[in-house]
Amino acid sequence: MKMFNKVLCMILALAMVLSLAACGGSDDSGSDFKIGIITGTVSQGEEEYQAAQKMKAKYGDMIVTATYPDNFSTETEQTIATVTNMAADPDVKAIVFVQAVPGATAAINKVKETRDDILFISGVCAEDPAVIAAASDICLLVDEISMGTTIVDQAAKQGAKTFVHVSFERHLGYATISARQALFKERCGELGIEYVEATAPDPTGDAGVTGAQAWVTENIKVYVDQYGKDTAFFCTNCSMQVPLIQQCAELGAIYPQQCCPSPYHGYPSAFNISTEGHEGDVDYMLEQIKTKVAEYGNSGRMSTWAVAINMMMIEAGVEYAIKWCNGEITERCDEAALLEEMKKIAGDATTITHYSDANGELDNFFMILCPFYDF
Repeated sequence: MKMFNKVLCMILALAMVLSLAACGGSDDSGSDFKIGIITGTVSQGEEEYQAAQKMKAKYGDMIVTATYPDNFSTETEQTIATVTNMAADPDVKAIVFVQAVPGATAAINKVKETRDDILFISGVCAEDPAVIAAASDICLLVDEISMGTTIVDQAAKQGAKTFVHVSFERHLGYATISARQALFKERCGELGIEYVEATAPDPTGDAGVTGAQAWVTENIKVYVDQYGKDTAFFCTNCSMQVPLIQQCAELGAIYPQQCCPSPYHGYPSAFNISTEGHEGDVDYMLEQIKTKVAEYGNSGRMSTWAVAINMMMIEAGVEYAIKWCNGEITERCDEAALLEEMKKIAGDATTITHYSDANGELDNFFMILCPFYDF
């Protein structure tokens, strides 16, 4: 009888072990599907690269990552090969592509020749909206045009009496920048803020980036002297953000947002903030910037978005894809479910609208606005 009881106990113990092992498969990290993430390299876009690594750390082998080439504009065949190689794994059921550089549409269409089951989410789309929207299930882009209203509103909240728009002829020829410029003027007029145009050298011209940056360093003080410290500055060029941030901090002027809103754009370099050991840590970066702004005595007059938008696209895209693979989301493009995932990361004030132009509205192409973070 004792021997029987020992054998019975061993059987029960073995059954319990097997049961626990089986239960482990219900966790996301043990799922029978994989989510692919394609980003730029660290040199091209550290934010999205770090976001991919963050998702890899969270979900383990369920996440597979790859990068498109640094010279993506001339190496589209390599981009296509990268995507098709990832899709060759039958366990890959969804691919999140940020940034969706030129070649993304061709890559997605190439994959669909043999696999139409993969869910594609494309962020920071650099190709014709109608073209990539026809290939990808979900397309994501920052709502640059609506910023013509939100940036002025933010500047007004920070006490702006004057709004200086810094740009140059080439940029003003872009449809989105021109449309946003018109909204800047209109909104300033509605709020009683004086609108001023400042023409800087084109960084791609003879003066180069160095010349454009020097113009900012030399001329922002001139505008502050003329219009006072309650002057807000916005510049359309990425390479000019660092000196503009430095000047606004030193002179006590208003800086509502960069051309590309993110805690990582301009601020770390302007304030000499190291990211070593804190790569991809948005909360750390926000706190470091806030401390630096306070040291200049300019608290409440400088800001950006509360999230790194490219990182948010990846994180929300992965969470959406997991739920789609698990059957919790049943439509390939579920707008409400997508917004819910974004709000979990960026806050309840996050909004999305459909892209529209003269040719109509694209139901699966979403323009994103996120809440500001005041330093």
